[in-house]
Amino acid sequence: MYSSHKHIKQLYAIANHLREDVIAMLEKAGSGHSAGSLGMADVFTALYFGVLHHNPKKPLWADRDRLILSNGHICPIQYASLARAGYFPLKELQTLRMFGSRLQGHPHRESLPGIETTSGPLGSGLSQGIGIALAGRMDKKKYRTYVLLSDGEHDEGQTWEAILLAGKLKLNSLTVIVDRNNIQIDGFTEDVMPLESLHEKYEAFGWHVIEVDGHNIEACIDATYEAKAIYEKPTVIIAHTIPGKGVSFMERSFAWHGAPPSKEQARAALRELRTLGGKIRGEGD
Repeated sequence: MYSSHKHIKQLYAIANHLREDVIAMLEKAGSGHSAGSLGMADVFTALYFGVLHHNPKKPLWADRDRLILSNGHICPIQYASLARAGYFPLKELQTLRMFGSRLQGHPHRESLPGIETTSGPLGSGLSQGIGIALAGRMDKKKYRTYVLLSDGEHDEGQTWEAILLAGKLKLNSLTVIVDRNNIQIDGFTEDVMPLESLHEKYEAFGWHVIEVDGHNIEACIDATYEAKAIYEKPTVIIAHTIPGKGVSFMERSFAWHGAPPSKEQARAALRELRTLGGKIRGEGD
């Protein structure tokens, strides 16, 4: 594990490697979701390398924290995080979406260590997370449950039913992280189905709300520690992210929501990311 203060530079380097992994995976597969996977690299780095209590050598450890990815289409970033954390070999990332691969287009809990739930249809992840958090309470376990949601899946009625239930149950061991990147497959969220004020809506449903820059790893880690100090309600962290972060021609474009890069685009993207990686390491200073 990494300290959010002493090793923040290493965390940004890991996030950059994860973005490189995502680009290479998607180009090889010829399909998949670029924008959200790149945009959530810093959040996943914060979680897997700075927050979660987990053991890659014992993925079913009973006291592990649980991470549920509701918007399963951004699984390339989770797969890359799991591989770099030591759950399976890095070379297996190149099998994404191939026939017979453990790295399916949406995560399946029985096919890969570290995957807690099966996801695909949007809107069900929070309900799953509530069940897991409630089971932990009933069993008097101390693990925490983290659920990652897209902003677009707040169009689903089931999401709001689950938000209401978690507030009623006062599930203080539950932390939701919303990828607030303002895009979905059909366009910008505020054009398709306006969500604002998301902060006030969660508060009205009985949640503690934190808003952060989703690319500030230290702020993301600090927000999870703030959530641990809240005893009377669940917490939602609204992480403001840039879709396609790190690749200039992908950033802020909903066209990249469900599109992979071509070979030429992947080369250009990797050049950008490797240049950024050099700056993170201090090369050329």
